[in-house]
Amino acid sequence: MKNLKISLLFLLSLCVACKDDFLDRKPQTAITEDTFFANVADLETYTNGFYGSIGPRWDDIYSDNLSVHTGGSDTENLVRGSLNPATVGGWNSWGTVRRINFFLTRAGRASGDPSLIKHYIGVGRFFRAMVYYDMVKRYGDVPWYSAMLASNDEEQLYKAKDPRTVVVDSIMNDLEYASANILPSRTNNTMVTKWAALTLLARTSLHEGTYRLYHDELNLKSTSTRFLTRAASAAQEVMEKGGFSLTNTGNSAVDFRTLFSSNNLSANKEVIMLRKNSKEEGITNNTHVVLDWQWALSQDLANDFLNNDGTTFTSKSNYDKLGFVESFANRDPRLSETIMPPGFTTVPGTNPYLPKPSFGGYLQVKFYPRDPALRGGFGLNYTDLPIFRLAEPLLVYAEAKAELGQLTQGDLDRTVNLLRKRVGMPDLNLSNANANPDSYLANKYPNVSGSNKGVILEIRRERRVELACEGFRFDDIYRWKVGKLLAKASNGMYVKQLGGIDVTGDGKEDIAILEAPGKEEPLATLPADIKSKIVKYYLSDGSFYLSNGTYGNIVFTKDKNQPRDFNESKYYYFPIPQQQIILNKNLTQPAGW
Repeated sequence: MKNLKISLLFLLSLCVACKDDFLDRKPQTAITEDTFFANVADLETYTNGFYGSIGPRWDDIYSDNLSVHTGGSDTENLVRGSLNPATVGGWNSWGTVRRINFFLTRAGRASGDPSLIKHYIGVGRFFRAMVYYDMVKRYGDVPWYSAMLASNDEEQLYKAKDPRTVVVDSIMNDLEYASANILPSRTNNTMVTKWAALTLLARTSLHEGTYRLYHDELNLKSTSTRFLTRAASAAQEVMEKGGFSLTNTGNSAVDFRTLFSSNNLSANKEVIMLRKNSKEEGITNNTHVVLDWQWALSQDLANDFLNNDGTTFTSKSNYDKLGFVESFANRDPRLSETIMPPGFTTVPGTNPYLPKPSFGGYLQVKFYPRDPALRGGFGLNYTDLPIFRLAEPLLVYAEAKAELGQLTQGDLDRTVNLLRKRVGMPDLNLSNANANPDSYLANKYPNVSGSNKGVILEIRRERRVELACEGFRFDDIYRWKVGKLLAKASNGMYVKQLGGIDVTGDGKEDIAILEAPGKEEPLATLPADIKSKIVKYYLSDGSFYLSNGTYGNIVFTKDKNQPRDFNESKYYYFPIPQQQIILNKNLTQPAGW
């Protein structure tokens, strides 16, 4: 309702008065630019309208965490070679920037407690920074506007892009102001708080610091230290002064699951900011679609989860030949809370839900509302959803310190190892990690080097498994300059042979992969009762095949017919839509486009 209210107010405030004499009379209740920004209550009302630009993520589209995605995206078109300035979307955040600048230009007019006025200006600058850094990540250089433009200010409306360095410094100034002036006494975690501002500051600083560190083509590596240092200090302030703590009741799976599938996160000490949903108030989400709708998760993601004794899954001699049920045995509990495990049911007491080979087999359950009472159908789910949570600043701190060469075992113990303890996993040891860098991860991230190579790789692992399906993976791939990971054809589960497969863990075959209808010889020896219930999938249908013909990982025909590629010289940015270049002759495309 807050967003609806401010939308109406905003539209009213910008209306041009009718020339009719009667309508020219200003009613006592009229809302205009001249009268609206009069007090702190007006500032609060206006900033409520900004919250539509922030929300939770419950997927990793489009990244190597997915096996398949049946929808479309600019990124998929990019890696398949069909994206260009004529077909790309985007460059459409300027309306939001204008609304924020409209507010910031006028907020100083309000009368009232100066600290509250600064508080709401801080909220406005928080949102401007967030919107602008999303544009920096997509385009690099963009025009920076610190004030609302008049419609006839053509010089500014059609100006050239400002350099990334200028824009990012302006973003950092906004976040510093927000962090310093948003009042710590404002603790409603459905709204922007000081701690949310510091978390966004830590996130942005880490992204920019590592982007400059690894993207040597920018020639900004020497400036990365400033951002990494600020990432660590902002995260540390959240950790030490925010009053947050990880939920650890001793039930590792439930503690982790609760963050993503319950409707009572308001008092959760781990949640910094959330989207509150309510059946009574009609505030809903669409999270049930994570399970078996348009996407599933990848074998590559599953491989990064450790064994429950802390050893690497990929160190097993046959890790790449384990079937579906075997792959979940004795693993980090977060695996079964992210990817649907054998025996999973959507309604307690009913038959297990079966994975689809046509999706690769690894269905997402993270964010799926486990309680059927919280699932009301398409767009009608009532789970609370985290927007910022403590795990992120913990991982930001560890990564920034490692990249700065300042990480200690004590730093790991109060960050990564807190996350591991919460799910019952062994600690990460700094010396051991650096003495024996994991070769599987080193191959994935070949540009990591130096004395902290091993622990940086392990922090990246921890970040991937802890934050999977929360919208971070694509940005991580880009800032670490490992875009080639997006060029790899993704795999689903390993299939040992054509025929029946137990995917529920009860020792009985539930599904079958066969060559074609009528070629059911692999099922000949199955008991009649199993054969009558088995769900059949055929390679002849054409959506997937097995990497070795009659056995191997599930691979997707689309990747064979439309191979992926990643052009390092241009794909780290997206092109600006061609129509925008035509409208503004001073705009230029990002490098390579």
